[in-house]
Amino acid sequence: MQNPGDFVREQVTTVREAVDHLAGSVVDTVAAERSKVAATGSQVGEFIRDQRNAARVSLRELARTAGVSNPYLSQVERGLRKPSAEILAAIAKGLKISAETLYEQAGILDRRSGNPDTVAAIRADASLSERHKAVLLELYETYVREHAVHTPAPAAPSDPAPSRPTKESA
Repeated sequence: MQNPGDFVREQVTTVREAVDHLAGSVVDTVAAERSKVAATGSQVGEFIRDQRNAARVSLRELARTAGVSNPYLSQVERGLRKPSAEILAAIAKGLKISAETLYEQAGILDRRSGNPDTVAAIRADASLSERHKAVLLELYETYVREHAVHTPAPAAPSDPAPSRPTKESA
């Protein structure tokens, strides 16, 4: 028969091992999620910097129009800060691009379906207002979805019978 003290020690050891195992998996999960957030922050920061450079707007000027400090915007561009949706909207306004574009880059919105080049071309067209761009993107996405539903899957190629020369082809 087992001594009650030994039994309790055994149970405590088992529980400690289970807790250590769970804590280890939680630490791994948190580290993985943290790296995803850092990657997203870096991605949106790079995108903002690229858009700012393409628009030939200085960091100071964009910070002023977006209502944020120079150091904060610099940290966003370097991926050290993850801006809120409100800040992203202000930055988008300063860059004269749609806030939706930045929301997608930041992972707040799902990316639109369709060809990314087509979507980028619509968004980059300076002759369209933001409202026109939104309507065109919505129409394009609807077309892509409907076309995918109505287009049958390509049939597997069958082995055609070898062609024999006919009198006309000879």
